[in-house]
Amino acid sequence: MSEPTAARSGTFEIGGDIRVNRLGFGAMRVTGRGIWGEPEDRAEAIRTLKRLPELDVNFIDTADSYGPDISEELIREALHPYGDILVATKGGLTRTGPDRWIPLGRPEYLIQQAHKSLRNLGVDQIGLWQLHRIDPKTPRDEQFDAVKSLLDDGIIRHAGLSEVSVADIEAASSVFKVATVQNRYNLVDRTSEDVLDYCEKHDIGFIPWYPLAAGDLAKPNSLLDTIAKRHRMAPSQVALAWVLKRSPVMLPIPGTSKVAHLEENVAAAGIELSDEDFEALDREGKAQFRG
Repeated sequence: MSEPTAARSGTFEIGGDIRVNRLGFGAMRVTGRGIWGEPEDRAEAIRTLKRLPELDVNFIDTADSYGPDISEELIREALHPYGDILVATKGGLTRTGPDRWIPLGRPEYLIQQAHKSLRNLGVDQIGLWQLHRIDPKTPRDEQFDAVKSLLDDGIIRHAGLSEVSVADIEAASSVFKVATVQNRYNLVDRTSEDVLDYCEKHDIGFIPWYPLAAGDLAKPNSLLDTIAKRHRMAPSQVALAWVLKRSPVMLPIPGTSKVAHLEENVAAAGIELSDEDFEALDREGKAQFRG
C-alpha cells in the first residue's frame, strides 16, 4: 500500500488566502485524560505531531483550553517554526478540571487568551483564531467586537466560530469576516446540516468535529461495513471519506495521540466513494439521525 497522504483530500483556501489540505488534524487528544494535563505517553504524542508534515497534513486545530495550554506547547515543541503548516487555535472556554468546560467570553479574557496563544505557539500572528463558544452570560456583540479588535491589531489573520447557528454566523459577519465554522458533524449527527449548507454557499470553511462517528451504521454486515470491506478499510475510514465528499468546504480534523491511528485516518483521504455509495450512506445516516 502506498504512503497515506492528506494531499489526496483536496485543498481549501481559509479566508481566501491560506491554502490547506482539507484533511486536517485535531490536537485535543495529545493531552492527558479528560483533556487535562500532560499526555500519558508524551514521546508518542510528540512522534504523532512530527508525523503530520510527513503525511502532508498542514492544518492543525487546537485550543488554549486543551490541557490547558499543553496542546499548544506540544505543537510548538514538535513543529515550530511550522513551515507551511497552519496552526489554528481557539479561545473562550476556561477549565477547572478534567472534562470540565466553562464558556467565558468577556472581551478582556478573549484578548488575553489570544495573546497567550501567540506565546504558547511561538508565533507573531495566529493564522486562524476561533471563538470556542459564544458565552451566554456575555452580550454576543461584545464577544464579536473583541474578535474584530484582534483582527484589527494583527494578532490574528482570520477568525472563526465554533458551535454556532446560521443566525450567529450572520450576526458575527456584520462585525468581521467569518473564515471558518467548527460544529459537530458526522454521518449520523446532521444537526448542523443547515450551517454546512450556509458555509458552502458563502465559501466559509466548515470544520466538523467528531467526524469519524458512525453509530449503528458501523455494525457488522451493515451497509457501511460492506462498503468498508470492499475498500479494505475500516468503517471509521469510510465514514471520514463520506464527510470529505459531502462538501468542498469540509475540513475534518480527526485527532489522536498515536502514530498508527493518525496514519489510518490519513489513509481515508485515498478512498474514492462512488456517488451511489455516498448517497446510500447519506440516506442511512439521515435515517439513523432522525430515528
